[in-house]
Amino acid sequence: MTTSEKVAYLKGLAEGLKINEEKPEGKLISVIIDILEDMALDIEDVSENALDLSEEIDELSEDLALLEDLVYDDEDDDEDDSCCGHSHSHKGGCCCGGDDFDEPLFFEVKCPSCENEITVDEDVLSLGKIQCPNCGEMLEFDFDEDEDDEDEDDD
Repeated sequence: MTTSEKVAYLKGLAEGLKINEEKPEGKLISVIIDILEDMALDIEDVSENALDLSEEIDELSEDLALLEDLVYDDEDDDEDDSCCGHSHSHKGGCCCGGDDFDEPLFFEVKCPSCENEITVDEDVLSLGKIQCPNCGEMLEFDFDEDEDDEDEDDD
């Protein structure tokens, strides 16, 4: 039995008792039953909305899963593609003499303030500093010139 059905039964009982609504007790019972009736209708509306939202969330979840598959499958495929169309499982230059170095390198940077992880490419890193998109903290990048120092030591 739903809440609305229970309230309707209670209303029928009150009418069957022939409660006089002119007396204070009768007015009180009548108002309580009206409030219960409104609450029962509100509960039904909320339940219907919750069911609708649940269905929409399920659809969004399925759509998100499809998008994740597309995004992550594309990333996996990119590692095997090369400049010449041959499939490569190694990193570095192409088997045909070309280089795969045209693709930008990405780095993960962690903000010390909010600990948000940000993915940046070489161009952004070369700027030396950026603002954290999450908290606005200025992030400065220090480059280690170890590679350049090693080259100078060899001379």
